Amino acid sequence: MCNLYNMTTTKEAVMQFTKAFRDKAGWNQPSMDVYPGYKAPVVRVGEDGEREIASLTWGMPSPAFLTRNYDPGVTNIRNVNSPHWRRWLGPTSRCVVPFTSFAEPDPARQVPGGRVPNAWFAASEERPLMFFAGFWTPWRGVRKVRDGEQEFELFGFLTTSPNEIVFPVHQKAMPAILTTPEEVDLWLTAPWEEVKHLQRPLPGNMLVIVDPPPSQPKDDEEPSLL
Repeated sequence: MCNLYNMTTTKEAVMQFTKAFRDKAGWNQPSMDVYPGYKAPVVRVGEDGEREIASLTWGMPSPAFLTRNYDPGVTNIRNVNSPHWRRWLGPTSRCVVPFTSFAEPDPARQVPGGRVPNAWFAASEERPLMFFAGFWTPWRGVRKVRDGEQEFELFGFLTTSPNEIVFPVHQKAMPAILTTPEEVDLWLTAPWEEVKHLQRPLPGNMLVIVDPPPSQPKDDEEPSLL
């Protein structure tokens, strides 16, 4: 399950790739780590039909049987046949999530007594811009008990079976990734029957294991507490 990714890119690159018309996120960080519950930029179609970058919280509403007095959210979506997820399959509830690398925990490299390190994946050592195929929704509820009920805009993204690069690290799943402007256009506009084939693993020759991004500690370093 992907619960950490990084964006080392620019707003201008995202807008050019996705043909976004405006930026409502105010995002300008040169390198951004995103964890569950964090706000992060996504590209969606706005109410006026124009594409926009918006800042949404990572974690879609959970199925009712998983929630109690709060809902931390679901980051990764696999079973699109579930009635819980079918309501968001249409183009008005889809978004694309920019990233340049993503992480999966790698228990095989854990040193006894140490923390589980992450393996990082990208299209190449240069970490070109790619996108997760995502969903978004407005939601009112409780994410943290101490904060009470609030209004949110939430997002999550599709996962699929892992390819031969991810499988040795994480056998269950990998994100569904879009790599071209044409795939982004299709995901944001077409009926579900025309985009469901995009829930597929990226070919193995399109993904490599890379070092952690600049904001992440190396395997032999302790994470910063600052």
